[in-house]
Amino acid sequence: MSNRFGCTFAVSTFGESHGPVVGCVVDGCPPGVRMVDVGIQAELDRRRPGSSQYVTQRAEADRVVIMSGVFRGATTGAPIALVVRSTDQRSSDYRGIRHAFRPGHADYSYHVKYHHRDYRGGGRSSARLTAPVVAAGAIAKAYLACSHGARVRGCMLRVGTRRARYAHWCYVRSNPFSCCDARTSGTAELCMLRALQHGSSVGAAVQVWVEGLPAGLGDPLYAKLSSCLAHGMMSVNAVKAVRIGFTGMDSCGYRGDMLTQRGFLSNRLGGIAGGLSTGQDVVAAVAMKPTPSSCNYRRSTSRDGLPVFMRTRGRHDPCVGMRAPPVLEAIAALCSAGASLKLRASISGHRIPSQHPASYLY
Repeated sequence: MSNRFGCTFAVSTFGESHGPVVGCVVDGCPPGVRMVDVGIQAELDRRRPGSSQYVTQRAEADRVVIMSGVFRGATTGAPIALVVRSTDQRSSDYRGIRHAFRPGHADYSYHVKYHHRDYRGGGRSSARLTAPVVAAGAIAKAYLACSHGARVRGCMLRVGTRRARYAHWCYVRSNPFSCCDARTSGTAELCMLRALQHGSSVGAAVQVWVEGLPAGLGDPLYAKLSSCLAHGMMSVNAVKAVRIGFTGMDSCGYRGDMLTQRGFLSNRLGGIAGGLSTGQDVVAAVAMKPTPSSCNYRRSTSRDGLPVFMRTRGRHDPCVGMRAPPVLEAIAALCSAGASLKLRASISGHRIPSQHPASYLY
């Protein structure tokens, strides 16, 4: 089982949904990155369960404990060990699925592969394991801010079939759904209430922006910045599709960007061309399936191959997209930080130009 993400800026996670702790070890972060401890807790608070009536009511404080690698608020260059304790598990809720598999969940595939699974909340396949990813991403965000002045932001663009009209960042933090406009927020509330009432769930789409990255991050062929982002985001629970830029599957009708002395005239490519960053905003979006755990009876099969009707009694999000923005921001930050460190190593300490990418042509 692979538990490590990244090479230059690497993260290894550990823990299970109903274990005593979840955590990670971050390796490769340079020394001198400040405000790490404050930033980690702030990001975990955004992802924390039980923060509103629309998310799982599992009441976890998600207080992070920094075990190593940080001294007086700054990184030392040593591996950074982070631990988040779990205090509100209710494993008894999952006794009913000990010998059966939730349709659409990882229960069946884990059993087939390992012939032994942790049925309490899904074990390693639980979204609880995104907490250490968010903690590691907070360190990557701090590094990007210190080295490039870059910022990573995300919002929920779509709930079910309703799309957002525009991205208004002032509105994202003012609603419990991380939506970017009022219309989508209102629809999200109705969808969540309906899902909670009927014991079902709804899918979502989330978009992430990385602003302020220099040009040239990534490798042209097999370690493209876009492929790194796609790999990382497809590793997040419930993600079923990734789009880089603003065109996606509509790229077949795309006529291309134009470049002038003042820069690109559009950013339909999402800030990445030929696998390398262009100096524009890097944009990626994902589609997330509905939560597979359901309070309604559904047809499934037992461990012995017998047909059963089952339901899940645990506490679950009616829509994973609500708490997904900080998780996907963390993945984007980790990918960008790794690409930045790799570029620093490849140019042997030469200063990264700060001018607009188009100015290199003249």
